[in-house]
Amino acid sequence: MSVKSYRRPQRFRGWSKEFGDLINGVSGGFLFGIPLLYTMEVWFIGSHVQPSVLIYILITTYIVIFLLNRAEGFRRKGSYRVVEAAAESVEALAIGTFCAALMLVVLQRITWETSLNEGLGKIIFEGVPFSLGVALSRSILSGERELSTASKSSKEKSVQQKRKTPTKTMWKHTLADLSATLIGAVFIAFAIAPTDEVPMLAAAASPFWILAIMATSLLVSYTIVFAAGFTNQKKRHQQQGFFQRPSGETVFSYLVSLLASVLMLWFFQQLSWEDPWDLWLSYTVILGLPSTIGGAAGRIAV
Repeated sequence: MSVKSYRRPQRFRGWSKEFGDLINGVSGGFLFGIPLLYTMEVWFIGSHVQPSVLIYILITTYIVIFLLNRAEGFRRKGSYRVVEAAAESVEALAIGTFCAALMLVVLQRITWETSLNEGLGKIIFEGVPFSLGVALSRSILSGERELSTASKSSKEKSVQQKRKTPTKTMWKHTLADLSATLIGAVFIAFAIAPTDEVPMLAAAASPFWILAIMATSLLVSYTIVFAAGFTNQKKRHQQQGFFQRPSGETVFSYLVSLLASVLMLWFFQQLSWEDPWDLWLSYTVILGLPSTIGGAAGRIAV
C-alpha cells in the first residue's frame, strides 16, 4: 500500500470524526437553546442592552464553557489541558452563537431591517443556552458510556428478539416511539402554547418561512436522534417498528409533534373552530419546531 493511499483514509476518518463531533455539539445546542428561543422578554432585552453588557455576557459564558470543557468537551477526546479546553471553548461559543443566529433568522426575529446592535444583542442573549448545550452535549447525552454494558447483553437481547413474533416487536417499538415523542412534545408545547410568542411569530411568517420552519424541524429532529451520537443512537438505527427507517421515523414523529402542538393550542384557547385553516397551520408549525425537538429528546431517552 502506497503512502498516499494510506493517508487518504486516515484523513477521511479525521474529517468524519470532526464532523460527527460538530453534529453532536449542534444537536446539544438545539436541545438546550430552543425553549429560551421562544421567549419574548429575551428578544426585548437583547434589543436594548448596552454593548458593554454584551461583552460581559460573552466573557461570563466563555468562562462557564471553559470550566465545563476542562472536565469533558463536546468532542470524543476530552480536553483536559488548558490550551485544548480554551480552544474548544471558543468553538463551542461560536457554534452556539451561530445556531442561535440561524434560528432567529428562521423565526424572523432578525431581518434585513434589524439594526446591527439589535441583532447582536438578540444573538448573544439567545446564544448563551445554545453554547451551554454544545458544551454539555457529550457529558450528559452521549451514549458511549453505555456501550460496554450494551455489548455484553446484545447476544441475550438478540436471542430474546428472535423468540418474539415480528408483529409484536414492531407494535411494541412503534408504540414506544409514539409515547416517547408525544410525551416530549407535550412537555415542551405545554410551556410555550399559552404564551404570546406563537401568535407573534406566526404573524410575521410568510408561506416561504413556514416551509423553512418545517424543513428545519425535520432536519434538527433527524440530527438529534440519528446523527449526533447521543444515547441509544445505535439502538435507534436497529429499531423494528412500522416506521423503522430513520427518514420514516422522523416524518412520523414530526406529525405526532404537530398533533401535540394542535392539542395544546386548542387546550389553551389559542385556536378555535372559527379560525381559518391557514391560522391553524401557521400556529401549529411555529409551535411544532420546539415540540419536535422535545419529541426527539423523548425518543433518545427511551
